Order: sequence, then structure tokens, then C-alpha cells
Amino acid sequence: MRPIWKLSLPLLALWLGGCASSAPTTNRYLLPADAGSTDARVPTASTTTLLISSPRMADFLSNDGIVLQLDDLTLNEANSNLWAAPLSQQLERGMRDRLAQRLPGQKVLLARGNSPQDALTLEISVDRFQGHYAGYAIASGQWLLRDDQGTVVSYAPFNAQVDLGNDGYPALVRALGRSWDQVADDIAAGVRSTNS
Repeated sequence: MRPIWKLSLPLLALWLGGCASSAPTTNRYLLPADAGSTDARVPTASTTTLLISSPRMADFLSNDGIVLQLDDLTLNEANSNLWAAPLSQQLERGMRDRLAQRLPGQKVLLARGNSPQDALTLEISVDRFQGHYAGYAIASGQWLLRDDQGTVVSYAPFNAQVDLGNDGYPALVRALGRSWDQVADDIAAGVRSTNS
């Protein structure tokens, strides 16, 4: 009896290890870089500064899982398809890079510490940044610009929808990136009208 007991422990450990290794693979995604814009402009003589604040996110977007809307009421956060970095950081840095492309005459910086004089500050509230059961990605919320005194000088809601084109999370993440491109187009137009 004793030798069989000694042999059964390693077999039990192997069996448990095999069960554990059948867990689904975790995929992590980064929001893609700017896909380009037809709205890019020739650099101007303006040297104003635009500061990008960290976006305020709806609570359900503050987790690691990519969100998919399953019907008119139900949201599902993925367990094995996750953001590789916090979504708010990716959106903040992504907006900085997109606006730097669209506003080449301005210094576009992340809002950190002391603000330069005459700087505009961009604040973004993100209500939705998810896949939709109808086959598109959606980014919606509101943006506003404040002057260096804190006064709101421009604001608008945004609601960008981009067809997925293909099934799967990679297609969804690419479509979400293109929706953020559209939001950047809208904000850039607002900044230009404020500066003119």
C-alpha cells in the first residue's frame, strides 16, 4: 500500500496542474496610434499651449477588461481580453498625440504641475468607450476647454461610432482607436475656433 500512495501524490499534482493550464489565454491590448486625419492643418505662427487633463471615466470603464454592450441594457467586461495599461492613461496620451498632429502650431502637453500663462486646458469626460452589439465601437462623452483663469471658453458633447468591419477583440480595439481619432478631429476644430 505504501508505494502506491507515494506514487499517487505526483500523479495527483500533475492532474491538478493540467486542469489549471486549460484556463483561457489572457490577451492584452493597447489603443492603436492615430490612423491619420483629413483634418490636419499646416503649422501656424501660434505658440499657445494646450494642456490635456486626465480624462474622467465612467466607473464601469475604470477596470482592466474591454467592455462590450450586449443589448440595450447589459454591459459585459471581458475577463481575458484586457487593456495592457489603464484605459484613462491610454486615452490621455492618445489624445495628446492626436492633437499634436492636428494642431501643429501649438504645444500640446499633459497637464502636470504649474500651467504656463495663457495655456488652454482640455478636460474630457468619457461616458462610453466600448463595443456595441450592433457591430460598432462607440466613444461618447463631453469635452471642454478652460482658459488660464479656469473659465470655460468652449465645450461640446461627442459621440463617435465606427463599424468594426471584422469579428473579434483586435477589430474592436482598432475601431475604438478610430473613434478616438474622430473625437480628436472634433476637439481640434473646437480649439482652432477658440484661438481664432
